[in-house]
This record gives sequence, structure tokens and C-alpha cells, in this order.
Amino acid sequence: MALTVSKYVGLEPPPVSNSISSSRGCFGSGIVVRPVAAYFKHGKQPQRQEQYPKQGDKNSYFSPLGAADDMASRLGHDIAVANLERLFRQQSAGGNRPPGDGGSSRRPVRVAYQGSLGSYCQEAAARVFPSQACEAFPCAHMEEAFVLLEDHSADRAVVPAENSLDGPIDRNLDLLLRHPGVRIMGELVLPVNHCLLSLPGAPRSGLRRVISHPQALSHCRRSLEALDLEVDEVSSAADAARFVAENRVADTAVIGSRIASREFGLRVLKPNFQDHQVGGNFNRFLQLGLDAGGGQGISSASSAHKTTVAFTLDGGATDLFRAMSIFESRGVNVLRVDHRPNRAKPLRVVDRAGEGLGKVTYLDYVFVLDVEGSASDPGVEAAIACLKEQATFARVLGSYACTCHAR
Repeated sequence: MALTVSKYVGLEPPPVSNSISSSRGCFGSGIVVRPVAAYFKHGKQPQRQEQYPKQGDKNSYFSPLGAADDMASRLGHDIAVANLERLFRQQSAGGNRPPGDGGSSRRPVRVAYQGSLGSYCQEAAARVFPSQACEAFPCAHMEEAFVLLEDHSADRAVVPAENSLDGPIDRNLDLLLRHPGVRIMGELVLPVNHCLLSLPGAPRSGLRRVISHPQALSHCRRSLEALDLEVDEVSSAADAARFVAENRVADTAVIGSRIASREFGLRVLKPNFQDHQVGGNFNRFLQLGLDAGGGQGISSASSAHKTTVAFTLDGGATDLFRAMSIFESRGVNVLRVDHRPNRAKPLRVVDRAGEGLGKVTYLDYVFVLDVEGSASDPGVEAAIACLKEQATFARVLGSYACTCHAR
């Protein structure tokens, strides 16, 4: 059966029966979808399960953010952050020793992550800082994580950077360029595990629909076709999971993260619900911190290292090959090339009157390269120094270790 998807756009809903065929081969990105609560408010009448075993806070992945601690004294707190990162290195190497934080009086390390409670970014934050000495909290707006770092309300932030099927999250790259005091401290690559979630005890035969974020739905297209249920898009998979749990909606399943099932007490009907992809499906996350003199984040002897540098060129894209050759001639591998609009100089005008073309106008860009190696490696250091001489603007966004979990 062909899969149909209802898209709820704007403030007024279409008739409930109005579902449209997804003829573009993918659940279109960039669509404005209805918030979860509004989705159920306008026409969708969920079947409620009266008895629902709510999950207590003690089983939550993270404790709720309590009252603000005294921020007057931060002495020794960077040591606590470093100790948590050392714990991550020990666990990656198979060790189980607790971090020696030098005393229990220090407050927990505060980690901001983009998205809602139960999001995939929260899962990534748990991988980066797997410790009881960590206090993680969600950020409803993307820039909030950067602002919290800058005003010292957070010590680290975890943000999504890229999906291996859908590409980069350009907004976070723009925010890195906009906030020069924030730098990349580490990279974490995790396999995508979309889980089909429902209320515990709700019969599968009673399911009428599946809801989730458009990207998650696009990753599970063939699996959804096999279910032969109504499929609807909502703005947040994590918020959808919370709504289904808190309102005991028995006829609706959610495609969400495993951590959402733990946070909200939902049953995992099927893990790894996403369609099989040759080579897999992965999310890339960045750990961010304040620039403290070039210090690096998560690292280990076995970790690969990357350096990310942003720059503009006087000749624009025409000169990009010269910038690339700077690294190639020094034996430095370029791992990733990206570009973003140059907000400081968005338009470039070139006088080609001598060629009979008059003035040629085109958009200008900031180029972003990920290169292999640490910024302190001789080849990388020399290449960046040479690039800075040729570029009209250049800034290292971070030099950091990369951790990949293949499973």
C-alpha cells in the first residue's frame, strides 16, 4: 500500500480526512508542521488509556534541573569538567574508575543540549558526559545553547551537526560563526536508532496512526508502509512522545528515541525501526565549550583528531582550489568542505567591463573545512598559518578528538 502523509501547515487544520500522497519521494524538509498539542487539539480525538504507570524521576536519564546554584564562585570548576571528560576516555578504553573530582562540594557540570527532553541530542549528551556529576538540560531554541555557554550558565553544550542521509544542520554552523567565543571541543558520531513507541499495555491492534518529525518519518518510509497506518507529521518527536505518555493516548505510536521511552515510560514496540541503509544511518554531534586558550575537549590516545577552520577569500569560490592546495601540499587530508552565506559581505560585484561583460554580481560565502589532524600538528599548523596569509578572514572553530560508535 502506498504511504500517505498528513501535513498540518499553518494555524488552521485541513479536514481530518484530507491526507495527501507523498509524491516527492521524501517527507519534504522545511515544512511548517503543527506543534504536538495543537495537532491533537484540531480534530484528532485520541483514545485514552485510563491506567498508565507513570515513570518516576528516579528512573529518568537525567535529574531535573534544580534551582540555580551560586554562580559567584567557579574556582576549580574547569577541573571538574576535565575530570568528566577523562571519565569518558576511561570508559571508551574499557575502564570503570570514577573521576577524582577532588571533593563533592563542587556543583554538577551543566550541559545544555538542543531540543526537548527525550530527544536524540539528549542521548548524545548522555554519551558525552556519562556521569552522575552532570546536570543536563534542554534548550528550546537553537541559539540558546550558545548563549548559555557565553553567560556561563552552561559549561558544555551538545548540538547536532549532520545526518549521514539528510546532510548538515546549517543553522548550527551559522551559530558557530556568529559566536566567536564558542569553539568545538569534541565530535561524536552515533548510529540512528529510531524506535516505534507506544503506551505500555496498549494493544497493537488498537493503533490507528504513527506520528513523528518529518525527518524520522522519511528514514522509516518502508517500515511505515508495512504497518498500513495513518502517518502524520508533528514538529517534535520528543514532544510527541511526552504528549502521548502524559495524556495516555492509546491509539497513537511515536517514532522517537530510546531515551524518550525511558523518560516518559513508553514501550518500545520495535527498535531500529528505520529502513535498512547500505552503509548505515548516522548522526554527528558536536560538543561545544568556551574558547579557553585553545584547550581541547574529549580526547584519547586512539581517537582521530580533526580541526575545523572557517575563512573567506578575496576571489570567492574561484580561489577555493588555492586554499585546498595549501593543505594538499603539506600532506593534510581535507575531510569535509562546506560553505555558508557571508553575512558581513553577502554580495560581491566584479567589474568585467574590459571583457565586455560589465559588472558581474554574485553571492559571497564563508568556506568551512574539516581537516585531519590536530591544530598543533606541524603540517596542520603550517597550512593554517599560510591560509591566514591568503584569506581575508580565517578562524579556527575548534581542534578536537572524534569518537564514533559504529553500533
